[in-house]
Amino acid sequence: MPAKIYSDKHADLNVLKDKTLAVLGFGSQGHAHALNLKDSGCKVIIGLYKGSKSIRVAKRHGFEVMEVAEAVQQADVIMIGVPDMKQAEVYEKEIKPNLSKGKTLLFTHGFAIHFELIKPPRGVSVIMVAPKGPGHIVRSQYKEGKGVPALIAVLKGSSKASKNIALAWAS
Repeated sequence: MPAKIYSDKHADLNVLKDKTLAVLGFGSQGHAHALNLKDSGCKVIIGLYKGSKSIRVAKRHGFEVMEVAEAVQQADVIMIGVPDMKQAEVYEKEIKPNLSKGKTLLFTHGFAIHFELIKPPRGVSVIMVAPKGPGHIVRSQYKEGKGVPALIAVLKGSSKASKNIALAWAS
């Protein structure tokens, strides 16, 4: 399938307005996505491991912070923003047991899905929103009323709403 170029006019942020969005991890990409979504009027929660140094930082930014398993249970869309080398382990222990049909997993690149380190169950949608810049640039461009290009993808078998969720998140 050839690439298609989308812009903000193709995205409807209202797709996310009645959903709870969880960002797992509050590092380079996680903090930028979480803050941009929050500033766009979305309900965002942060999932972190017990004792994480990022708990204080996320709370200082006004986020509700909880352990990963609880965030997965509460969220409709779950961004996996933990380091690549930890994703499969966190998925197996904390995410997978708390997933339910109708939820959406969001990745910032396709490594874990492409190489099948993570195998989502049927009924769980999988999307990718991959900004073409580090988190601090994603955040600073948003604050200037701009943005960075991003790639989106939807895993075959995901819900029909998945593309619209990916476009809204990217916007």
